[in-house]
Amino acid sequence: MSEHQEAELREIYLAGGCFWGVEEYFSRIPGVAGAVSGYANGRVERPTYEQVCSDTTGFAEAVRISYDPDVVTLRILIRQFFEIIDPVSVNRQGNDRGSQYRTGIYYTDERDRPLIETIMNQVRRKYREPLAVELEPLKNFYEAEQYHQDYLRKNPRGYCHIPFGSLDRLALDEDGRVVVRLPDKELRQALTGQQYEVIRNAATERPFTGAYWDLDEPGIYVDLVTGEPLFSSADKFYSGCGWPSFTKPLEPAAVTWRQDLSHGMNRVEIRSRESGSHLGHVFEDGPVKDGGLRYCINSAALRFIPLNQMEQEGYGAYVRLISHGAT
Repeated sequence: MSEHQEAELREIYLAGGCFWGVEEYFSRIPGVAGAVSGYANGRVERPTYEQVCSDTTGFAEAVRISYDPDVVTLRILIRQFFEIIDPVSVNRQGNDRGSQYRTGIYYTDERDRPLIETIMNQVRRKYREPLAVELEPLKNFYEAEQYHQDYLRKNPRGYCHIPFGSLDRLALDEDGRVVVRLPDKELRQALTGQQYEVIRNAATERPFTGAYWDLDEPGIYVDLVTGEPLFSSADKFYSGCGWPSFTKPLEPAAVTWRQDLSHGMNRVEIRSRESGSHLGHVFEDGPVKDGGLRYCINSAALRFIPLNQMEQEGYGAYVRLISHGAT
């Protein structure tokens, strides 16, 4: 925790079967300041491992994750969580069975719930069976016995049901923030040539040619690569520049700013926080009544989801922002 100021840290509690592997997996992610194994949301005080394994206490083996949101986002942590669990398996992960091995996400800040629900709704669309992952406020948490802490570091050949390969897609950007980096080959196969050049090489599509520069429909604009919500139609305006223009992102933390001195100009580049994809630039010639900024974004970096499809695609938590205007 020495690299992070404790006051800046946030917490999320994740249950993904045996806590040994879950703890080790998340401790390897930059920005995670602490991962502690324990027992969450049960019915007795200070349970022992033996009591929890008796399947009578209601506790789930879980890991308390303390993280620096300036380095790694909750969205990335939750998406990685779904990479290492079977979300439709009831009371079973790997070789372990019992209610203590159920999957769950337990939060301490109610403001985190809509984001988690959005990701769960998107995961739900991939399965025929209902998700077995609990989503609840944290009721209680007791740290597990000391011999469980850092178990796999102390016992490198110990039992672990967690696959670690999905960590390979995480990288640090120039500012030391965790981003999701898909393999270049995979990205080229998924994108058109123009989309790839814009997202990876900061190219700019020609004005008045993008799919969304003059689109006037209610909906949400998401990161083409990761699906991260970026902009709302409620904040879109016609600027006459030939590119989609917005007064602000859905959330300030959804994008990052950096100085861009390319082409003999001094501009401010905008990138997606989660993927690090180039989106466009921000200028100070937007509507004064809305803050005076103009986010000038390439259509090639976005995917538009119409309002009437947002629930179906897992973005129901954002419908009110589109229907009533962003707040």
